[in-house]
Amino acid sequence: MELNQKKPPRNLEAVIISDTHLGTKSCKSKELLAYLKSIQPQTLLLNGDIIDIWQFSKSYFPKTQLKVIRQIIKMMENGTEVHYIVGNHDEALRRFVGLTVGNLSICNKVLLNLDGKRSWIFHGDAFDVVMHHSKWLAKLGATGYAMLTNINKLVNGVLSLFGQRRISLSRDIKRMVKTSKKKDVTTRFEKTVSDLAIKKGYQYAICGHIHWPAKKVISNNQGSVTYLNSGDWVENLTALEYTNKQWDLVYYKPNPVDEDDLEDVETENTDQLLGSDKALFKSMFKEVLSEN
Repeated sequence: MELNQKKPPRNLEAVIISDTHLGTKSCKSKELLAYLKSIQPQTLLLNGDIIDIWQFSKSYFPKTQLKVIRQIIKMMENGTEVHYIVGNHDEALRRFVGLTVGNLSICNKVLLNLDGKRSWIFHGDAFDVVMHHSKWLAKLGATGYAMLTNINKLVNGVLSLFGQRRISLSRDIKRMVKTSKKKDVTTRFEKTVSDLAIKKGYQYAICGHIHWPAKKVISNNQGSVTYLNSGDWVENLTALEYTNKQWDLVYYKPNPVDEDDLEDVETENTDQLLGSDKALFKSMFKEVLSEN
């Protein structure tokens, strides 16, 4: 399903976005802002890695990224209930889990009961072996990914001069990994999540984290569950929308935007967040697995 802008805001029951990585040059903040302006959900779930605190620098926070935050606040003022589910890149917020201010709550997971079906929603880092045992490796990988996206911009700039099609180096590398001997890495992640969801009797298992948008039914000898991944706003520009009594995976299709409204001007951001610790991660892991 592709979305075309601009249209009047669509009233939706629930929307999930994840892995926006605000605070980095990789974030597609213009497209994200345009998408947020196109919807008016009753519930908005920010499913982790919204602000990339791992790579956050007070010297870099463009105006369009600040406008994304302002738009979310505006949505809350208009009645949207916002759940900020903490991920690994914004784990510093984990110390605020349980905090509720107005229409905003900070949590490790959300259980939604929609039309008699239960949706288990969490970021996904709780099931990442690297996050459990080699966090430094995960941070190194994040740095490498950021470097690759910057190189990608330079390559696409050169290609555009010659009228060539834009490419995504990181996406192509992911596809290579997905079809290599390591193919079972992502599959194992999906299977672990799905097996637990089936055991708990959930109808939907929804996460982000791996930047790989998906919607599929996964079964075992105990039953089946619909597994969904909300993708990201670095490459895929995807979200999950609950309409017609089901979750749909949607791809945002960029259109030319108002330059005055979405002018990308860098502004200094002096806010800094404190780090987290292993105890907070363990607490999140236990909460994600709990029944309520």
